[in-house]
Amino acid sequence: MTDTFPRVRKHERGYAAEEVEEFLARAREAYAAPRGEQTAIGAQQIRDTTFTIVRRGYSATHVDAALERLEDAFATRERERALHADEVGWYGDARGLAQIVLDRLSRPAGQRFARSSVFAQGYRRRDVDRFANRISRYLENGKPLNLEDVRTVTFRAQRGGYRERQVDYLLDSVVSVMLAVRAS
Repeated sequence: MTDTFPRVRKHERGYAAEEVEEFLARAREAYAAPRGEQTAIGAQQIRDTTFTIVRRGYSATHVDAALERLEDAFATRERERALHADEVGWYGDARGLAQIVLDRLSRPAGQRFARSSVFAQGYRRRDVDRFANRISRYLENGKPLNLEDVRTVTFRAQRGGYRERQVDYLLDSVVSVMLAVRAS
């Protein structure tokens, strides 16, 4: 059997190949499912997928890029099906999620998310707040913000910084909004 993705070097770590292959097989099955059939995999599940890190695994960079394309394909299909069924509801859901994001980001800088303890690392508040302002400008005024920018943003660490889980959840919500409203 040939590898779907390049493997990392001998002493490096990457994603467990068997897990990646199994997930991709389930994703192909879900994508090929008939229109009305409920599947266990969708754009959100793809975004939330994690793999075990092992020696000589698949290159995370290559797998992550493929997962982003797969997420885009599922999101486009979900959007088309939802628009066909209920266009007003689909856009209403996206607007509602965007409003939740904006409500969170309307808090004062330095107070937008819960903070980690002074003994634990979190995301640097200033970095997150700066990116949060970009998100707000995108949602409120349509200022340019690339989906790739949201997916790949990184923040420096800081003791007592913002809790990573909350920030990551908000970023996932922004990706959901962007995928829901982009032009087909």
